[in-house]
Amino acid sequence: MTAHDPALHAPRNGILGWLGLGRNSDVPTQLEQAIADDVGLDPVRAARMQLVSDVGRFMLVHDLEVTTFTLAVAHDFLTQADPRMSRLIEKRIQAGQPITIEWLEQANADGGDVDDREALTTLMTKLEGNLEEFGKTSTAARSAANSYSSALEAQVDGLNNCVDAPVMISELASLAKSMLDRTRELEREMSRSELQTKTLRRSLEQAKNTADKDHLTGLPNRRAFEGLLDSEYALAQANKEPLCVAFCDIDFFKKVNDTHGHDAGDRVLKAVAQSLSRISDDKCHVARHGGEEFVALFRGKTVNEAWELLDDTRAQQAERRMVNRANDEPFGKITFSGGLADVFVYGDPRAALKAADAALYRAKDEGRNRIIVAPKPAP
Repeated sequence: MTAHDPALHAPRNGILGWLGLGRNSDVPTQLEQAIADDVGLDPVRAARMQLVSDVGRFMLVHDLEVTTFTLAVAHDFLTQADPRMSRLIEKRIQAGQPITIEWLEQANADGGDVDDREALTTLMTKLEGNLEEFGKTSTAARSAANSYSSALEAQVDGLNNCVDAPVMISELASLAKSMLDRTRELEREMSRSELQTKTLRRSLEQAKNTADKDHLTGLPNRRAFEGLLDSEYALAQANKEPLCVAFCDIDFFKKVNDTHGHDAGDRVLKAVAQSLSRISDDKCHVARHGGEEFVALFRGKTVNEAWELLDDTRAQQAERRMVNRANDEPFGKITFSGGLADVFVYGDPRAALKAADAALYRAKDEGRNRIIVAPKPAP
């Protein structure tokens, strides 16, 4: 059986799953139920045991190293806990392409296809708008109910104070009191709706933060950086400030992974991310663009000032000495290279990004562990 055997990703019950296991792990199959009955094991535990076995087979079939990241990916794929990642993996298997840890990291860092990111942004924007409108309506309704209740309560008190009131007035007072009770209940319901709306807003904000963050380094991801680039470009234009963009790439990162393993590679990624994050402030933003590549945006700094800041960070990183915790073997010098471009020299943020990327490749070609400024474009 190969990694691209159709049996490894046959649909089951309309949900895509590897080996027909795209399902809730707590629901046993007929086979698992039969095994459980035969050995006297609780069927839910049997289902969980089967899932553990399937995760192991996924790792072996795709020749993946066992790390917390790959185990989480395998589990989420088999249980459909991450539909976006599951779709990407299934598409890759159907195309006959290998599932490697490098591809998984890239797919995870990219945050999905452009269409997926745009759809998610549109959906969140609509949901925010709907929550805002619902919140205003709930507040207005509660306020109106409160005012109505106060006026009605005054009328009820007035009727009840009529000592010599005939029966009709007593009945009216009773009816008004009933209306008052129902209005008070409506007011309480509106208050609960307001609280629920606030909770939903907080949950939405947390979801947006999660969608914009790289899970490994804690930095903004590529999706978040795209939004930052547009907003910082607009601010720099409005305030007549300089704006620079940089691409950075860890030198010989594949060698670290191949020699020390992917857990060690993750440590290196986090270490470089930490070094770069120290230059972040309200006008400087650093993000993980994907794999071992990072991007930085400098508003309010000339290209020379941005170069000095980035090159100082590069030099400090080069001085660090890291050791593999598993065997105390040194990693050697961990450095990164970078390319820097003046955004307004190119007139367009995306053109400046391409120029910075080209400058990064020049830095690699010229010996690595250096920052090179992109030349001005030809007139």
